[in-house]
Amino acid sequence: MVWEGEDAINKVRKIVGATNPEIADPTSIRGKYGRITSIGVFENVVHASENEKEAEREIKLWFRPDEIVHTIYPIEEKEVKKMEWFWKDNKKR
Repeated sequence: MVWEGEDAINKVRKIVGATNPEIADPTSIRGKYGRITSIGVFENVVHASENEKEAEREIKLWFRPDEIVHTIYPIEEKEVKKMEWFWKDNKKR
């Protein structure tokens, strides 16, 4: 989900709760549903970007421009004539 608006990152992070579920507000998502395993691993049920730079990177990573109702970041459309493999070892997967 992508949220936009005044102070959106801080507001969403408050809903999400602290990274450590044990100190997260019990009314937050992590406070209610997150846990720490017996080996000390945080199991969070939700992720939220910490800042605008991270948010931009993650939005571009997980969403195509046509999946977002309102264009947040400028896009440039290009026609792809030949598909090139971009894997480091150049092998088809």
